Amino acid sequence: MRAMIMAAGLGTRLRPLTGLIPKPMAPLANRPALYHIVELLKRHGITEVVINIHYFPDTLTSYLGDGYDLGMSIRFAYEEELLGTAGGVKNNEDFLGGGTFIVMSGDALTDLDLEAAVRTHRQKGGIATLSVKEVEDPSDYGVMIVDENDRITGFQEKPAPEEALSNLSNAGIYIFEPEIFKRIPADTFYDFGNQVLPGLVEEDIPFYVHRIESYWNDVGSLSEYRQGNFDALRGKVQLEPEGTEVSPGVRAGERTYISPEASVEGPVLLGRDCRVEGDAVLRGPLVIGDYCVIEAGATLESSVLWSGVLVGPRAQVQDSIVASHTSLWPEARVVDSVVGERCGLLEGAAVERSLVGVGSLVEAGEKLVDEGLA
Repeated sequence: MRAMIMAAGLGTRLRPLTGLIPKPMAPLANRPALYHIVELLKRHGITEVVINIHYFPDTLTSYLGDGYDLGMSIRFAYEEELLGTAGGVKNNEDFLGGGTFIVMSGDALTDLDLEAAVRTHRQKGGIATLSVKEVEDPSDYGVMIVDENDRITGFQEKPAPEEALSNLSNAGIYIFEPEIFKRIPADTFYDFGNQVLPGLVEEDIPFYVHRIESYWNDVGSLSEYRQGNFDALRGKVQLEPEGTEVSPGVRAGERTYISPEASVEGPVLLGRDCRVEGDAVLRGPLVIGDYCVIEAGATLESSVLWSGVLVGPRAQVQDSIVASHTSLWPEARVVDSVVGERCGLLEGAAVERSLVGVGSLVEAGEKLVDEGLA
């Protein structure tokens, strides 16, 4: 069986984190979301994959290559203009059209049992099977309406809780028969959720849901992205974490140094070549990427740091996300905020409940509060 990973989107809901990278390259437990999807496919014996790309495509192709090092065969399909979810699949009909195939979003975090999903698909016998997850608040999701046999009879897009006819969220994981290609025009922007799937309902063509019992997070917002990292850290989703456990609840990558004077309370994941200096305080949950330096007296709590972040003496990061190659100078503070790549917070600068765009500089002593992304 072959698969397609959808990775061409702009990732607007994760800005400023996606200012310089596509959303599937956003790290989860210090590895790109896309890596975890590829590994999930491989665990279930699916090694032939096509990935559509558009936004910062070189970051994806250079990271995965042809997949040989991962034990996969990976090809890329560049879309000069976005074709939509269904249009992107249609663009790869020659690769996918030989039999039943899987389509997955490249930016979700899940340990779905794909073999169980395929069994459901074959038992039901429909043209398509959509994996769904029960959610508490359907207003953030597109939901599926089903009958007693789990056949899809309708859809609602982000319904208010009092108006919701279902709490089954579309997980963006599809199993299709090749006949689906007859329902997608070539070289046209076309969407599964808005066009193909409602068309199947209108024409009374059977297709079904597979209910996900395992972990799933669509990483659809900045808060869900941070929570996904913490869930991976706590073992709520089956991943392959890097590093070695150096103390209870604390994992560190190769050549990472933690001063014996530092206070580290798990769960904490540190990448490779990090340095945590004397009397720094790290309170989990914390995910810290490769090549980070946490200087003496700094305090980190309940946050995600990407690679190459410098947290200077007595600086603080709390309930936040700080993207790669950002520097916090002495006594700078980031609280309940998201800071994009290649930013600088000079001495005593403070950011609270704000979004800081790529390449921004917060001057010494300046304080940003409740600032949206420009």
